[in-house]
Amino acid sequence: MLKERKIRTEIPGPKSRALMERRRKAVSAGLGTALPIWVREAHGALVEDVDGNTFIDFGGGIGVLNAGHTNPVVVEAVKEQVERLTHTCYYVSQYEPYLELAEKLNALVPGDFEKRSFFCNSGAEAVENAIKVARAYTGRPAVIAFENAFHGRTFMAMSLTSKVSPYKKSFGPYAPEVYRVPAPYAYRCPAGKDCSGGCRGDCLGALDKLFVSYVDPRSVAAIIIEPVAGEGGFIPVPDFYLRRLREICDEYGIVLIIDEVQTGFGRTGKMFAIEHSGVEPDLLTTAKSLGGGLPIAGVTGRAEIMDGIHTGGLGTTYGGNPLACVAALAVLKTFEEEDLLSRANVIGERTMTAMREMQRKHPDFVGDVRGLGAMVAMELVKDSESREPDRERTAGIVEAALQEGLMLLTAGQYDNVIRTLTPLVITDEQLDEGLTILARAVDSVA
Repeated sequence: MLKERKIRTEIPGPKSRALMERRRKAVSAGLGTALPIWVREAHGALVEDVDGNTFIDFGGGIGVLNAGHTNPVVVEAVKEQVERLTHTCYYVSQYEPYLELAEKLNALVPGDFEKRSFFCNSGAEAVENAIKVARAYTGRPAVIAFENAFHGRTFMAMSLTSKVSPYKKSFGPYAPEVYRVPAPYAYRCPAGKDCSGGCRGDCLGALDKLFVSYVDPRSVAAIIIEPVAGEGGFIPVPDFYLRRLREICDEYGIVLIIDEVQTGFGRTGKMFAIEHSGVEPDLLTTAKSLGGGLPIAGVTGRAEIMDGIHTGGLGTTYGGNPLACVAALAVLKTFEEEDLLSRANVIGERTMTAMREMQRKHPDFVGDVRGLGAMVAMELVKDSESREPDRERTAGIVEAALQEGLMLLTAGQYDNVIRTLTPLVITDEQLDEGLTILARAVDSVA
């Protein structure tokens, strides 16, 4: 087991560089990579590369490893399952772990009503299926999405996503009947930074204008939104806005889809981020940390909506694979036994405090610090007055931190946001060490 951060070579080391040369001859150049290291082993919140360097992981596989790398409960469950059954395809013949996981999620997802679940392979596939279900149930074509949204890279999900490069560039035309409105973004709102007392700008007015100028609300099948915009920059959506969306959906018979692919499973201090607002979604999509590193995603929602699609209309060869289902059940068991929700709030408080100190020290560079639970980020700008995004120095922070043994990821439309997706099993010592390295990296470029 890995015990501590340790840097033995330059980063990337010689073995990582050799593997990169092999990659150039074998792997599509279209596949991007955030960090130039090749991983050999990982446990908890530590990652070791092929050169023997050990890093503190603040990226968590882009939010996949809330329960930690190679979580022992997950590993043991998968080992036991792999000796019995690896695959039949649930569409062909059924198995109990799928049913048990559906029952668990039906109970966990907010909403005092009967629910059903369906499993697939990835967050994008969950979004695609949620849109299918909403359209089939309502008999309507249109879907409303938001600026700064990320919903995946497959065709419909890419159409819903709101960032051209690298996600949409050269891949059009996109799916029709997708309408987009501005989302609340307190730091960049001309009316003011604080949304806690309600909207001071025109976010809600943008929806009214959409219904007047672009699409009849009675032809809208679904509104889809992330409670905290993930790839868009870790931007929390205010509770009042989510509640208003619920009212609009109720008024016009629109299906409210909450995308919890990145926010789900404890990342924000509750099992699902939507719980902070008290809003009950019609459909909720999950993926990432559900499987503890194994590929699985789900759509969970109102029974009448999920059952409203014709038999055979949902299906996938690998979705809800037995190995992934038992891994997901082990993840949920870990949350119960280790109280990871409480841990997420502790991590969030310590991270927020550390980042606000960086902001106090560099007010013209660290423009905003924001987040919910352990989903915390800071937005970096060229100066506090113009708030022009500073992509270059953000990349410099990532590079400086990596050289000291800290793995970081960026986010935001301009890649000028440092986000934290630490495994919730990270120790206090590892967390503090990582935040200290981050502070030094900020100092070095500011």
